[in-house]
Amino acid sequence: MKETAQILREKGLKVTPQRIAVYNMLCNTTEHPNAEMIYKSLEPTNPTMSLATVYKTLDFFKQLGLVQELNVGEPSSRYDAVVQCHPHTVCKVCGRVDDLHMEALIDVTKKLVPDLDFDVEMEQLILYGTCGECRKK
Repeated sequence: MKETAQILREKGLKVTPQRIAVYNMLCNTTEHPNAEMIYKSLEPTNPTMSLATVYKTLDFFKQLGLVQELNVGEPSSRYDAVVQCHPHTVCKVCGRVDDLHMEALIDVTKKLVPDLDFDVEMEQLILYGTCGECRKK
């Protein structure tokens, strides 16, 4: 796997400790955090980083295709370092966002495009419901 600094350089970004921290955090989580969650997670080890820096970094990463922005119906977007199109589930009780690993749902657009008179630029499949942990409560 490529080193984070090399990935950032290849995308034309200046390599900074803050950018490395944000990207590494996203690459090493399955939680799909929002900017504030990222900031709070990184604050203890990066005390000089501001929330504004996290937002700017995420915007750069999104524009360069390093992260995927997920709008799951909350006031703020969530982020995912897995940029290949894949479906997600969202628990309406606890707010947990998970990747959905079901072969039948991957690349839905490619399966539908021949039947559509529509040029698809982006796809996001999000299933809303209640996760197993919340159902048990």
